[in-house]
Amino acid sequence: MLENFKVICHSCIKYEGEKIIYIDPFKIKEEYKDAYIIFITHSHYDHFSVEDINKIKKENTIIIITKDLEEKAINLGFKKENVIIVEPNKEYEIEDIKIKTVPAYNINKKFHPKENNWVGYIIYINGISYYISGDTDITEENKNVKCDVAFVPIGGTFTMDFKEAASLINEIKPKIVVPIHYGEIVGTKQDAVEFEKLIDKNTECRILIK
Repeated sequence: MLENFKVICHSCIKYEGEKIIYIDPFKIKEEYKDAYIIFITHSHYDHFSVEDINKIKKENTIIIITKDLEEKAINLGFKKENVIIVEPNKEYEIEDIKIKTVPAYNINKKFHPKENNWVGYIIYINGISYYISGDTDITEENKNVKCDVAFVPIGGTFTMDFKEAASLINEIKPKIVVPIHYGEIVGTKQDAVEFEKLIDKNTECRILIK
């Protein structure tokens, strides 16, 4: 299920299948210019990085964003028809890829207010559902997510910490979980180790940030 996925760092995920997909590109090392679709969860610099988007976008790249980023995306040179605005709790089909948006927000922190309408994504690829949660705490919405693979933040401070993330995963029970959002700005590799220890045996934990 993860054969074509890599976590480049932090929350930056790349899918290298028939179509190249990035989620929250950050600290991209080279000018790849290979993105078919770019998913952005929210506007913070470590998720919407102009420098990194410019390294991967090409002429007809599609960018999927929340409403507050529309003008910035146009200013980056994306064609208007390739700028897709999404809202929480909606379903979309983009270039034969089905997606659902899940609200991503903080419960007891101020960094990601619910009213900003930021999102996580459930992306369906070849019959497999991948949940990329965005920067979030445990919420009523994400406790109801059904997915095969989940990518969840564990770094704490701005999002769930590893204990909270493990609690969420043990409730929604994906087949595979990948911890993200650690090792660069907040959180440590040890957090990932501790996270894995807390995951129920029926869910496989894959640590992709080395």
